[in-house]
Amino acid sequence: MELRRRDGYGGTGPGAITPDGCAVELYSRLTVGDEPDIVAGAVPTGARLLELGSGVGRMTHALLERGFDVTAVDESAEMLERVRGARTICGPIEGLDAGETFDVVLLASFLVHAGDVEVRRGLLRTCVRHLAEGGCVLIQREGEDHHTDVPRERKDPSGGTIRIVSAEPVGDGVDSVHVEYVFPDAVWTQTFRARPLTRQQFEEALGEEGLRVDRYLTADRTWVRAVPTAGG
Repeated sequence: MELRRRDGYGGTGPGAITPDGCAVELYSRLTVGDEPDIVAGAVPTGARLLELGSGVGRMTHALLERGFDVTAVDESAEMLERVRGARTICGPIEGLDAGETFDVVLLASFLVHAGDVEVRRGLLRTCVRHLAEGGCVLIQREGEDHHTDVPRERKDPSGGTIRIVSAEPVGDGVDSVHVEYVFPDAVWTQTFRARPLTRQQFEEALGEEGLRVDRYLTADRTWVRAVPTAGG
């Protein structure tokens, strides 16, 4: 069954486009940065890890190489077709119930900044629902100037240029963000909704769903280790 495009989300360019505007072919080209090392430094070696929003497996494959047991979740079957070596689950993250728990739940790619508050709450509840006793949630959040330092661009090692073109308010504290990915042989665009969160707002959002910050993992506070409020 084809998933309906999410309101306020869209994308253009060669190949399949997911409901949130991501291009499968594009993400198959983009490289993974230092995120796998951040994850590996924050959790036990060989931990069972639930990766929410895995996409084509850029992070998945790097974590598998580091010895983790990864279950990859994404709502796009086309994305999951590119994942190798991990168990995969296809479906919307906010309603997921895998029927088991994990040592680590990973919510990367700024998903915690979902424009729809109910979607964000659903994502965090999914994290808590799948967390084993003594486990933790690793969350990637936006930098403090993510929506104000625009336009900006950076070169990806894959040979493309990633350009954040604009972040325009659309009401209720939500921005419409437009991104271009320019390669010598192809161009992709993506438009999506994102809700900027101050550190206080972020921590309050976690608290609403029974999580608290255990520690910030990077100097810019974009990577966070969270644990359950009770007994964490």
